[in-house]
Amino acid sequence: MDDQHAANNEEKKESVMNKILGVIGGSFAPILGVLAGSGLLSALLAVLTMLGWLSTESGTYAILSAAGHAVFYFLPVFLGITLSIKLGANAYVGGTIGAALLEPHFTKLMTDGAGKIDFVGIPVVLMSYSSTVFPIFIAISIYAVLDRFLKKIIYKDIQMFINPLISLVLIVPLTVLIFGPIGVYAGEGIGVGIEFLSSKSGLLTGAVLGAAWTFLTLLGLHWAVIPIAIANLAFGPDPIIGMAAAAPFAQIGMALGVLLKTKDKDLKTLASSGIIPGALAGTTEIINYGILLRYRKTMIYVAVAGAVGGAINGALGVKMSVFSLPSFLSIPAFTPMAYYLIGTMIALVLGLILTYTFGYEDKNKNPLMVKYETSLISVIKETITSPLSGKIIPLSHFSDSLFATETVGKGVTIEPEKGEVFSPVDGVVTTLFPTKHAIGVTSEGGAEVLIFIGIDTIKLNGEHFTALVNQGDTVRQGDLLLMFDMEKIKAAGYPLTTPVVITNSNQYLDVKISKSDTIKVKEELLTVIV
Repeated sequence: MDDQHAANNEEKKESVMNKILGVIGGSFAPILGVLAGSGLLSALLAVLTMLGWLSTESGTYAILSAAGHAVFYFLPVFLGITLSIKLGANAYVGGTIGAALLEPHFTKLMTDGAGKIDFVGIPVVLMSYSSTVFPIFIAISIYAVLDRFLKKIIYKDIQMFINPLISLVLIVPLTVLIFGPIGVYAGEGIGVGIEFLSSKSGLLTGAVLGAAWTFLTLLGLHWAVIPIAIANLAFGPDPIIGMAAAAPFAQIGMALGVLLKTKDKDLKTLASSGIIPGALAGTTEIINYGILLRYRKTMIYVAVAGAVGGAINGALGVKMSVFSLPSFLSIPAFTPMAYYLIGTMIALVLGLILTYTFGYEDKNKNPLMVKYETSLISVIKETITSPLSGKIIPLSHFSDSLFATETVGKGVTIEPEKGEVFSPVDGVVTTLFPTKHAIGVTSEGGAEVLIFIGIDTIKLNGEHFTALVNQGDTVRQGDLLLMFDMEKIKAAGYPLTTPVVITNSNQYLDVKISKSDTIKVKEELLTVIV
């Protein structure tokens, strides 16, 4: 019985860990491409400037550098969007929360050296949020919970502006007051720990830092430690980055191992696109969020290789003389250079050997992990079947501009053949107009489907329409919802072209539309991409 209880607890812990990793990985998955492209651009600029072909003072460099660094600087904005989508909240509100942390008037407080500031009398700890991960992850996680609560208590017709208002008023100040400072204090605590260990043993400090640096990077906490290293440079060479440098080289080695080991073309492409910016510019986000989180065995390899390389660098007294992200091009920034090469190359080779020898995939994966890994290389889809039979017409051809411009949501219009409306999903009837000319059904997956029968049919005040369900009813896909008398409605002068739209389509990556010219009830009409 005790064994069973322990097994259940272990499964719960594993489930929680998988969910956390799934959320982190799923939030980075949509932006892996732009991270890779930006990293490669930064690497190219590094090569061009090193060869003397491009001056760092030129306008060309400034423009290309902006293009290469923008996604990293504005990472809170992108993660605000992708994480909101992952958690089922409004992506634009999530992006705005991230943008608020980088808003010029707010950031100017720090650049102007503002003293004590407060929010309604509560002291604010000023910090830079550019390139951070930890604060926005906490902020959006809380926002998603708040958003679900507001959807339950706020009247639906005013949710469009009231929910964002309440969310912004609460979450942005909470982030500035609490979530951001947590990252600052965590970083300061890590810095104190590093300095304490360093005073005791360079070998021990290097091992701990080399093993932990990858995981600090995953949470964005490494940005809280880097200022300590920069501050150290004012008094001489810094030992922190010298020891931590083993970690990115261990990551590169792991990615090389995956590249050599895998037969999957997509994974080879992903690995190579991570290795190049990592090796040339020290940008390893693609490796960490594209491979490390997907294949958890590699975490062990990177930790071990980073610990060994870091221990060597710490024991040999490797230090950084000028600030630089560890890469092949920044080798001259570290001293003694020969010792630095020994530690980092051992970390790289060890990461490669461990990955290639023992493989990157778990042999006995639990179902939750399989589901998580699949979600990183594919998207979650929900199918919306057709509520009507008839001819499909692009939404842009509809006479009502609110529908035609997709202001209401993405979807299509259908010229119905029969006066019957069926449920397109398993879900709940969340909206039933008193005039019965329109009905909304929210699927179990969260897609809000609006079926709006005809043009100006609201003027009929429910005449010729019969509702077979009530608002709040649970329905199954294919249940008959409404009936309407086509001939009488047409005789009254009202066209029956019917928009079928996803009103919360801004919460999805995309809404795919059937390519058929005609559709039958229960056939696939729309596919929402999560």
